[in-house]
Amino acid sequence: MTNHPQVNVVSHPIIQQRLTLVRDKNTKVEQFRALLSQIASLMVFELTRDHPTVDVEVETPLGPCRGKKLATELTLVPILRAGLGMTDGILQLIPEARVGHLGLYRNEQTLEPVTYYNKLPPNIAKTEVIIIDPMLATGGSLNVAIDTVKKSGAGNIKILCLVASPEGIEAVTKAHSDVSIYTAAIDDHLNDRGYIVPGLGDAGDRIFGTA
Repeated sequence: MTNHPQVNVVSHPIIQQRLTLVRDKNTKVEQFRALLSQIASLMVFELTRDHPTVDVEVETPLGPCRGKKLATELTLVPILRAGLGMTDGILQLIPEARVGHLGLYRNEQTLEPVTYYNKLPPNIAKTEVIIIDPMLATGGSLNVAIDTVKKSGAGNIKILCLVASPEGIEAVTKAHSDVSIYTAAIDDHLNDRGYIVPGLGDAGDRIFGTA
């Protein structure tokens, strides 16, 4: 699965060290929240590696200098509520990014996603979009999110998640062959409740202390 052309496993040692702490059931809410933000900050370097730039000229204290700036805007679309836990880390590095929000929850009986909120920036079609969800489990919520973003006119879309399942990756890559997935780990499988194993539990509950 790691050889799939759409899937990028970001295996940097510092990210993996922090991921291990995030997985630990004894990690407290405040530390979990901080670690998630740090991982997102580190992973966004890989997501934006191929982002186009344009030349600009600035004045240093010693004279003119040619430099770079991002050629197109970025839009972050966290899936509520867990996606919010990774958004601030990215905004610390790219504060000019726009932020849309998609509210989705999983019906615990059918495991199907249900949309309850949709607020995207009006110019999203002109930007690169990063959809953020810590857990790529069944892929249902992310497929709905990608469909929603595409309907808004956006065509350059990437997925940022912390942990993914093989089943979720298969579902997303099959439905959206033009979307790249960036994750810190691909875990073993989904259990009968649709949770990633070994995973890290319910990311939203652990971020907000609602477990």
